[in-house]
Amino acid sequence: MPFIIAEIAQAHNGSLDVAHSYIDALAKTGVHAIKFQTHIADAESSIYEPFRIKFSDQDATRFDYWKRMEFTLQEWKGLKKHCDDVGLEFMSSPFSNVAVDILEEVGVKRYKIGSGEVTNFLLLERIAQTKKPVILSSGMSSYSELDKAIEFLKDKHVDITVMQCTTSYPTQPESYGLNVIKELKERYNLPVGFSDHSAKIETCIAAATLGAEVFEFHAVFNKDVFGPDTTSSLTIDAIETLVNSINNIELALENPINKNDVSKFSELKLIFEKSLAVNKDLKKGHVITFSDLEAKKPANKGIKASEFKIIIGKEIKNDKTQWDFLNNEDIA
Repeated sequence: MPFIIAEIAQAHNGSLDVAHSYIDALAKTGVHAIKFQTHIADAESSIYEPFRIKFSDQDATRFDYWKRMEFTLQEWKGLKKHCDDVGLEFMSSPFSNVAVDILEEVGVKRYKIGSGEVTNFLLLERIAQTKKPVILSSGMSSYSELDKAIEFLKDKHVDITVMQCTTSYPTQPESYGLNVIKELKERYNLPVGFSDHSAKIETCIAAATLGAEVFEFHAVFNKDVFGPDTTSSLTIDAIETLVNSINNIELALENPINKNDVSKFSELKLIFEKSLAVNKDLKKGHVITFSDLEAKKPANKGIKASEFKIIIGKEIKNDKTQWDFLNNEDIA
């Protein structure tokens, strides 16, 4: 079964009430988990960190922005309880060892590691110490870097899912990297997922057809909402459509069609397939040519249309009226 994660990230803009409202909205879409990001500015950043996108006029530095995105331990516990109450798994990506400590107190089932942390072996070590499963994003990582991170986690017996991801906001079609899904499966023999920043539903749908098992995308109430991820996020309505689509694709993949077995179409074949008929009045003894023939429904009223070559050049035994079906007893 697919595992579908809607990421709120910083769409709450530091508002606890907005964060809770996202949980309520996403609970109706059919996703399996909601993911936040746990940022502790002092532990993960500094005043020297540049903005990826200079979107905020109220934050002088990126550090100030992360500071404003922080929740207290009790607030995180409240968000987790809210997810529990609506039947969704609470997830959050940590960006420091301090964040892991907080999430351990909150109580998470697994960890999502952002692509910027693939080379942060200090964080990988702390997460490995929890002995919990990991979803590892490959967004800005080379295979060499991924190899090292996966080997590091495997050596510590961590259960890993690796995600194809392109760190580009929003990701354009030429950068989706759908081919990487197969490459990751073959290279690592691990469950593979797709973390999307395209803000389009077709991207994850395509990933589903290619064998992705875990899906992640950003959520936003509308495209006018303030924040760095708005342009690479899906709206609530789009998420509901996407979830239904992924589930339908999964159902299709679980039920392959045997094109050699058409038994269930036997009644329809009688209706839609055709029998041979004459397209003009013909006299007894007429030698049938291709131009004398037409094919008409249903399939069981005359010679099969597929067998027309057999009767060309043969005489008819009796007069035929235009549009009469041709049967074997009509042919000399």
